Amino acid sequence: MDFLTVREAGELWGITARMATKYCEEGRIPGAFKKGNLWLIPSDAVKPLDRRKKRNTGN
Repeated sequence: MDFLTVREAGELWGITARMATKYCEEGRIPGAFKKGNLWLIPSDAVKPLDRRKKRNTGN
């Protein structure tokens, strides 16, 4: 299985490395784990939904 760093995942998903790290810390990316001070994310992981945005806008 291949892994991505938070920087690589951030570039792939269009978010900052800090946001990808936050997702890892919160356990929102299945299979992500920390090795030393480096988070490793499975290359087939799906970007978690942004909780700041509403799914249904109504109208």
